[in-house]
Amino acid sequence: MCTMIVQQVTIEGSGKGREGWMVVNQANVSYDHPFHAPFEHALNIDFVNVGQGPGARVAVELSAEAARSLVQTIQAVLAEAESGGHIV
Repeated sequence: MCTMIVQQVTIEGSGKGREGWMVVNQANVSYDHPFHAPFEHALNIDFVNVGQGPGARVAVELSAEAARSLVQTIQAVLAEAESGGHIV
């Protein structure tokens, strides 16, 4: 059964897709059936450039455990960068 859980967020960054590096300005985050990962459901993240059409994307499909671990690791790295004065 599809969960229909999806949220979008505006972001600033770059991603490397099949055509090389591109600006990414939105992330679409869902918890639903993956296209490729061998899970019934996955946390799916599409980093996209809205203005360049559907081919301008970098997709990731993660298990729930991997997604939680990634969130914790991102928070830890940002906290270390901040405490080192690299983020103002």
